[in-house]
Amino acid sequence: MLEIAIKGSRNYWLWVGGLLAVMALGGIFYLDQWINGLMNTGMSRDVSWGFYIANFTFLVGVAAGGVMVVIPYYLHDYEKFHRITILGEFLAVASLIMCILFIVVDLGQPTRVLNVMLYPSPQSMLFYDMLVLNGYLFLNIIVGWKVLEAERNQVKPEPWVKPLIYISIPFAIGIHTVTAFLYCGLPGRGYWLTAILAPRFLASAFAAGPAFLIILCYIIKKFTKFDPGWDAMQTLSKIVCWAIIANLFFFLCECFVIYYSNMPGHKSHMSYLLFGYHGYNALVPWMWAGLIMMTIGAVLLVIPKLRNNKTLLPVTCGLIFFGAWIDKGLGMISGGFVPSPLHQVTEYAPTGPEIMITLAVYATGFLVLTLLYKLATHVKEEVRG
Repeated sequence: MLEIAIKGSRNYWLWVGGLLAVMALGGIFYLDQWINGLMNTGMSRDVSWGFYIANFTFLVGVAAGGVMVVIPYYLHDYEKFHRITILGEFLAVASLIMCILFIVVDLGQPTRVLNVMLYPSPQSMLFYDMLVLNGYLFLNIIVGWKVLEAERNQVKPEPWVKPLIYISIPFAIGIHTVTAFLYCGLPGRGYWLTAILAPRFLASAFAAGPAFLIILCYIIKKFTKFDPGWDAMQTLSKIVCWAIIANLFFFLCECFVIYYSNMPGHKSHMSYLLFGYHGYNALVPWMWAGLIMMTIGAVLLVIPKLRNNKTLLPVTCGLIFFGAWIDKGLGMISGGFVPSPLHQVTEYAPTGPEIMITLAVYATGFLVLTLLYKLATHVKEEVRG
């Protein structure tokens, strides 16, 4: 099937060429970071995780969100998801590749990845994060490929594929749960020190992942002959609706506990994000923008007439997607580090090289996604024909 990926229109090759150009440009900046270290980033002693880990955290959720099409189709025989299940699995593959790349670029020296494998420490959450991320990646590659191959040959997938599908479901929940435990297991960081962090992560994942999948379905319908199906997108939009409402509810629960208990160690982080802290307020407009976008998106989805509007739906999903990116990316990481445990404020902002390297990682992910989606849509068009 790989030969399908090297055939395409002029616009297809322009898109692929543009992604390769961004990857090459970002690679130049990464080479400089590899030689000179992380000094070209905005990170510091007080803020040791930045833009890379913020995007990693968010993309883990996008990858986990793919399970919201796998569960209804494979466990409950929800036939409306037949056309888009493979799209959700391939989205998870591309997202996980980006997650791994963000970890690599954040380490400064990529050879440090080997330390987790050469000197495994079962007491470390990083060890389990490596297991679930790579496990979920390989499960989606194998399952997606074998299911698509079987569909092309118009036969049932081999019997051993179904157990892998069932195993992938707890892996999907596990990748985001373990990622949340990485943060809430650090007792010196009040903003992350909450048992509700994992449910918050999962709620935002089940909103952002399907929301982005709906946007991709619109793009596929516009540029290919394959129609993912309006009924499937409508069902996905309902999942997004209740997931983003749950995410906002969990956030409000955090606000109540923090401000009602009036604990300085927890309150300072939330105050920095929402109102500023001792005159430092770089993230205040971003955080409010994210909350407003998620709230507007939730309102638009909860009203059936607006949710059923084919023109408005992708805009609504875009609001939720970018709102969740701000909340769980910039807000979650910077909010956990600022102020420090000694209540000193060292604000963080990504530098130009960080942004370019990040764009290169996204370009890599979108290239993988483009190739996988080209295979999937071509096979489905071929089978329907």
